[in-house]
Amino acid sequence: MTESDSGNVARAVEALKSGGVIAYPTEAVFGLGCDPLDEAAVTRVFALKQRPPTQGVLLIAADFAQVEPFIDLRDTSKAAIARAQTTWPGPHTWIFPRSQTTPTWLARGHAGIALRVTAHPLAAALCRAFGGALVSTSANRHGEPPARSAEAVRAAFGDELAYILAGETGGQARPTPIRNAVSGEEIRG
Repeated sequence: MTESDSGNVARAVEALKSGGVIAYPTEAVFGLGCDPLDEAAVTRVFALKQRPPTQGVLLIAADFAQVEPFIDLRDTSKAAIARAQTTWPGPHTWIFPRSQTTPTWLARGHAGIALRVTAHPLAAALCRAFGGALVSTSANRHGEPPARSAEAVRAAFGDELAYILAGETGGQARPTPIRNAVSGEEIRG
């Protein structure tokens, strides 16, 4: 990570800690992100995306320790955790049973929570600097194609975001696959 990247990450973290919604590059597309424990910020993500309120969001993190508090470890076997960890860090999202302390505004009525430990260097640096997992949902209005560049994010959202962390996506052609960690079932290929 360059010195310029470090300064930009610091500005993004400042925006997050102030309750802002930011955009940042991930494995395939730019994501909209915020502090998952800030209900107003998560609500703002849904409003920006014009996303149906019944859909949950996924969380992205730099390491397993950042997502572990969101997992109901009593209802999750060691085999399920190991299954996910064989693909992490990497472009794989897993749905786990959510812990009782996971805010309801993240899961929107679902029993599970979607989690990913990213290998994208800038997204991982952002999570490390923030000190925890972040909401990560594609940067687009509901039903529109996801943004794949900072310029596309600006075109879609103008000045509605607190910060746009410029950088390259990870080159994946499609959003990350999503699987059920307990059953191994593919949700999105």
